[in-house]
Amino acid sequence: MQADNNAADAANNEVQMTDAGNVADPSASPIATVQNQLADMADGFIRALPNIAIGVLILLVTWIVAKFAVRIADKLIGRTDMRPSLKALFDTVVKLAIWLFGLMAALVVLMPGLTPASLIAGLGIGAVAIGFAFQDIFENFLAGVLIMLREKMRIGDVIECEGIKGKVEHITLRESHIRKLSGELTIVPNSVLFKNAVEILTDEQTRRHEVVTGVSYDTDLDHAAKVIREAVEAVDGLEKDKDVDVFATTFNSSSVDFLVRWHAGSTPRDKWESTDKVVRAIKRGLDDAGIEIPFPYITHTFKERVPMGQDVGEPNEA
Repeated sequence: MQADNNAADAANNEVQMTDAGNVADPSASPIATVQNQLADMADGFIRALPNIAIGVLILLVTWIVAKFAVRIADKLIGRTDMRPSLKALFDTVVKLAIWLFGLMAALVVLMPGLTPASLIAGLGIGAVAIGFAFQDIFENFLAGVLIMLREKMRIGDVIECEGIKGKVEHITLRESHIRKLSGELTIVPNSVLFKNAVEILTDEQTRRHEVVTGVSYDTDLDHAAKVIREAVEAVDGLEKDKDVDVFATTFNSSSVDFLVRWHAGSTPRDKWESTDKVVRAIKRGLDDAGIEIPFPYITHTFKERVPMGQDVGEPNEA
């Protein structure tokens, strides 16, 4: 009997323990869970306050250093002839480099799990992805930097590239503004100017110009060359320290052609103005010397005698 009583007591105790386990824990309610999470977050924030303060201090120091570094860079670059766009790029690069270093230091302090190596690796992967996405933009950007560093093409130069001929008005890091001689503005990507041949017509103050003129076959060529040279040398506005060249070059269909070369200003207007004066002077000189400037004509040669006229009989009367 005593054994049966002990077994019953054990069963009752087990039931009581089971019932006690089924009683809801007040601390397991949703409100309590949120409160616990907020408390943990508050504790974590309080523990992170020193790191946050150090991170803010690092950012403040970074801002001050970047500001003074740009001023120092401006003073150093101001002593050079670097183009304004390139100066602005240099200032931006200095500022970005300092801020990048400062942000990395602040992130390492705020998140101790991060390391500089992991940050640099992440930046490298991101840079590669961005580079593929904006390949054309970066290509034009790099071409603009290289064009500015070479400093061969200047504002105001007249250039010709890929069928585009005009005056350079503005050079940015991505594109160049070319004003055509007819007045239209053309926006040319810098990669086009960098990868293709560019002819700079105004690289020098003066350049050589030329024109072709012909004289008849019965002309004394030495005398004709002398007349042409003297006529061109008397033209105002040409470079007097450069010789005028007159070369007999071609047996044309109705004339012997001379190539006449002289030096004048390098702009397109200088070319047309000097050419106008030279052509007029050559025409006057040859006319005064009695030298013919022939126009194209054809001589027909017949093997048999051709009658030049024929009598016409009286019409038959009806």
